[in-house]
Amino acid sequence: MNKMIEIQNLKKIYDQNEVLKDINATVEKGQVICVIGPSGSGKSTFIRCLNLLEKPSAGKVVFDGVNLAHIDDKQLNALREKMGMVFQGFNLFPNMNVLENIKLAPMKVKGVAEAEAEKTALELLAKVGLADKAQQFPTSLSGGQQQRVAIARALAMDPEVMLFDEPTSALDPEMVGEVLKIMQDLAQDGMTMVVVTHEMGFAKEVADEIWFMADGYLQEKGTPQEVFENPQSDRAKDFLAKVL
Repeated sequence: MNKMIEIQNLKKIYDQNEVLKDINATVEKGQVICVIGPSGSGKSTFIRCLNLLEKPSAGKVVFDGVNLAHIDDKQLNALREKMGMVFQGFNLFPNMNVLENIKLAPMKVKGVAEAEAEKTALELLAKVGLADKAQQFPTSLSGGQQQRVAIARALAMDPEVMLFDEPTSALDPEMVGEVLKIMQDLAQDGMTMVVVTHEMGFAKEVADEIWFMADGYLQEKGTPQEVFENPQSDRAKDFLAKVL
C-alpha cells in the first residue's frame, strides 16, 4: 500500500474553540475510510482540512508526498484537481444543463477539448445511471439525481481521491440508496475515498476503516468489525448504541 494522505498533529481552532485536536491518520491508496461520530464532533471541518478548504491551525496534511501548508495557490489548485469533493449541497450551476455542469471544469481548468470533455461526461452520466438526463437542468432533477450529477462532475477531473462530506444528509430517505450505490461502485472500482457519513449500514459494508470522531479527537480507528462490534471508548460505545 502507498500513502495518499498523511495527517499529522492536525489542529483547527476558531476563535477560542478548538474544533480539531491533534489528529493523526493515514489514508492508503485504494482505501475507503468512513468518518463517523456525533454532530458537532469536527467531521466536516476535518474533511475540509484535507484539501485546505479549511486552513489547519497547526499540523500537516501531506498529499502525494507534498505538505499542502507549504505550497502556493497555483500548486494547491493543481493538487486539488486530484481530490474530488462532494458536499451535502449539490452546488450545481442552475443556469447550465447537466452535461455542461460536468464538462465545465475539465475544459476550463485542464484545457480538455470540448469533444473529449463531452465524451467523458456522457460516459460518467451512464456510470451514475443518468445517461438520459444530459440536457436537463439541475432544478428539474430530484435531490438524489443532482447528487449523482455532482459525483459525476467530480469524477470528470479524474481525481486520485474522492472526499465526501455527508453526501446523503440533504436527501429524502428514498433517494439515499441511489447515491450510496454509486459510491459503492466507486469503492469496488478501487477509488480512494474518505467519506463523512451518518449511514452506518454503508460504512459497515463498504469501509476498509472506520474513524470515529468525537469532541475534536479521532477516538477510534479500526475495521468496521472492530469499531462496530467491539468499540473501545465509552464515547464510541454510547454513540453506537444510539445509531445501530
